[in-house]
Amino acid sequence: MTATIAATNNQVEANGHGNVAVALWLWIVAGLVFAMIVVGGATRLTDSGLSITEWQPLLGAIPPLSEADWLIAFDKYRQIPEYQIVNKGMSLEAFKFIYWWEWSHRFLGRIIGVAFALPLLWFWMRGQLRRGLPIKLVGVLALGALQGVIGWYMVKSGLADRVDVSQYRLALHLTTAFLIFGLLVWLARDQGARLVPVTGEAATPSVRTAAAAIVGLVLLQVVLGAFVAGLKAGLIYNTWPDMNGAFVPSDYWSTTPAILSVFESHAAVQFNHRMTAYLLGFVTLFYVWFVVRRPYYDRIRHSAIVLAVAVVAQMIIGIWTLLAQVPLSLGLLHQGGGALVLAAAVWHLHATHRAGVISRN
Repeated sequence: MTATIAATNNQVEANGHGNVAVALWLWIVAGLVFAMIVVGGATRLTDSGLSITEWQPLLGAIPPLSEADWLIAFDKYRQIPEYQIVNKGMSLEAFKFIYWWEWSHRFLGRIIGVAFALPLLWFWMRGQLRRGLPIKLVGVLALGALQGVIGWYMVKSGLADRVDVSQYRLALHLTTAFLIFGLLVWLARDQGARLVPVTGEAATPSVRTAAAAIVGLVLLQVVLGAFVAGLKAGLIYNTWPDMNGAFVPSDYWSTTPAILSVFESHAAVQFNHRMTAYLLGFVTLFYVWFVVRRPYYDRIRHSAIVLAVAVVAQMIIGIWTLLAQVPLSLGLLHQGGGALVLAAAVWHLHATHRAGVISRN
């Protein structure tokens, strides 16, 4: 049935032609990806990422089941530089601890793949996906499969000539995870179908552009945070607001050629992460101040406030984590907080594009 929804005096908002079941499924998958991001952070902080030295997409789902299996896995780990240089003499029990973190990370990735692919097929076959949505979801599925390859590409970098993984590959891996998470949040928000009384104005093009720029800044901060994690740069300069008494650390340019310091100097990557956090905080707070003072739709203004709270909270957690020298609990809180900031930014961006848009069912 076709009906025209009148929008006289901006009294009605209609958000899409969605399906509640599809939306719930996408939120569940987004929750699983959030858990994957946090478990990935634990894998990094516990130095567990190189404990499994093979990539077996199917058989790798089965962990060691006997003492003999454990000894075989441990022997493979003892062949790589991380064991020989960093963990020489590690006990089997200590190896099991890091093994289970890495196995859990990979197994959760497999769970996410199944939890996404099978319902996708089911909804598609039943005709419950609106026009244009299947190709978007297949794209996300392909990106998830690529993420598995990227994960192994990252691990492989630490199996031969290094005692840890490449910070470049870690940044690629983490950023892809955040990108998948952000896409799922957007698509889940896009599936709601509701009519609600509203008052206000739709976002202007400049507001939508600014909201998109904030999402971009959040993703840039994720990339920079990945370099901090990859180099363990959070374990130095554990002072704030200065860096051991200086604004710019004296060893910022500490590599040859100097330009590589931006990516390979511990001092530089921490400084860059700090400065971008300040920039993100300033831009977000100024933007939200601008938005809430104008008569935009409630969903735009409310989501902007949530975004501001998320950014400020994340900055506080980041400072706390740095001063405490990155304990596991705070490190995970900070990584999970980054994902929530992205979710808030994407949610708000969605509101600037969809609030007040009239749909016809």
